[in-house]
Amino acid sequence: MTCTRRSVLRLAASAVALPVLSRLAEADAYPARPVRLIVSFAAGGPTDILARLIGERLAEPLGQPIIVDNRPGAGGNIGAEAVVRAAPDGYTLMMIDATPTISATIYEKLNFNFVRDIAPVTSVARQPQVMLIHPSVPAQTLPEFIEYAKANAGKINMASAGTGTPPHMAGELFNMMAGVRLSHIPYRGTGAAMADLVGGHVQVAFFGPLSSLQYIKAGTLRALAVTDRKRLTILPDVPTVGEYVPGFEAASWFGVGAPRNTPSGVIDRLNREINAILADPTIIGRIAELGAETLQGSPVDFGQLISNETEKWARVVKFAGIKPG
Repeated sequence: MTCTRRSVLRLAASAVALPVLSRLAEADAYPARPVRLIVSFAAGGPTDILARLIGERLAEPLGQPIIVDNRPGAGGNIGAEAVVRAAPDGYTLMMIDATPTISATIYEKLNFNFVRDIAPVTSVARQPQVMLIHPSVPAQTLPEFIEYAKANAGKINMASAGTGTPPHMAGELFNMMAGVRLSHIPYRGTGAAMADLVGGHVQVAFFGPLSSLQYIKAGTLRALAVTDRKRLTILPDVPTVGEYVPGFEAASWFGVGAPRNTPSGVIDRLNREINAILADPTIIGRIAELGAETLQGSPVDFGQLISNETEKWARVVKFAGIKPG
């Protein structure tokens, strides 16, 4: 039996079309039941707030409830492992922040490799931090603070929300790039650390604008710089750290991921629906109220961000000799 050229072309076209049709079928059938969105921290923090904001809006186009499931503990590793070990069917997702990219180096014996075992869906938001000092520190500008810190190596206490958290890592990156030695004092959460900074028990910290703006406006704390590539609209007179320490950048970011091998049709649909939510002016405004900005993109874009951040923070962890808290 012989095949005509036309038959061969039809067969080739069918072979190409089948995977596409399969992905569309996956996306159309999904979801048939509620979807869990795991957060590796307790309720009330920025990761949890964003998860609930996105989850509430995502439920409508998907036609199923999005259940936010808080799994705190072990520096975020409990929640991360719950996601990477879940069935890759799109019914378990994770609201990711920078923590897993830091933990990858701090924790040497994890039962998973986050870069390998997570399927990126999309980035969601980006939030810079503000470098804050207590007014008792005799520095009005960042260059003055660097000079003061070099003259008092190891004597200036830097608060953080815990070992390996983004505020801690921003401080260690500053140590590394500015050539200073701030002494890290870890707390169990931002609230306790901020209270001691305002009280003058510690002298410096890196925290998001949402938790710090009221103290800056009241003059209780002094904002020396922001950690993003550009100045903040809400703090236009505060320079970036990079204006004095070239190349410095330590913004927090958030996104959604799924277990590795989740069907591509499901990933593509989630990416499309979440990016549509992020384009909504109401959501842009809500995220701006958190001191952040929306960060849309493809799964490939988000995967590259995760990979780049893992490499970046590995260098900082090794430089600072950070061990699990």
